[in-house]
Amino acid sequence: MGQQDCPDWLLAEIVILSKITSVKMKLLVGAVIKDICGSPLDYAKVQKWTADAKLGPADVKACIACLVFVIKHAAKHGVDGDTLSRELQQLGLPKENATASSKAYNDKRDQLQGVLRGDSLRLWTLNKMDWRVDYILSSSSLESVDAPAIELMVDASNPEFPNTSKITRAAVDAERFQLLLSELKQAEAIMAKLVA
Repeated sequence: MGQQDCPDWLLAEIVILSKITSVKMKLLVGAVIKDICGSPLDYAKVQKWTADAKLGPADVKACIACLVFVIKHAAKHGVDGDTLSRELQQLGLPKENATASSKAYNDKRDQLQGVLRGDSLRLWTLNKMDWRVDYILSSSSLESVDAPAIELMVDASNPEFPNTSKITRAAVDAERFQLLLSELKQAEAIMAKLVA
């Protein structure tokens, strides 16, 4: 998944996951998927499912971390259930466990991808930008003036709180303003191509 080597810690946890039966593995993967999608994980149920494997609390948490890592990376890279099963077997998970895991994953793959897309990098939204140019002819506090001063006002919304906005004001020199304006025009052209 992702064309990268498997982390060493994950290989160590596969050995622990191998102790769980395939039926319980499918339940565990289903619970982890629900947790990723927003329903809290019920640790009491998880401990029941892992009791026959005689796993301690630290081992149970490590198994959950392992499954979260595998499931998120599989969904992120668009891995289908059969490929996930083969990859898990290559890591050392018994075939029955790998098949049970991949079935639970495949049933919710589209939903997982939607949730992960929603949790991906979200940037502030630029609502409005205004500027004012003042040309200072003389000043008692400055030796040399005779240059424009640009005052910027940026109104942007945080993706966490889209109904609120933050207004920031800044003073910049003409050179920086030209650079900012040029970069904004380039970004606008790129966005227009992406949307079209």
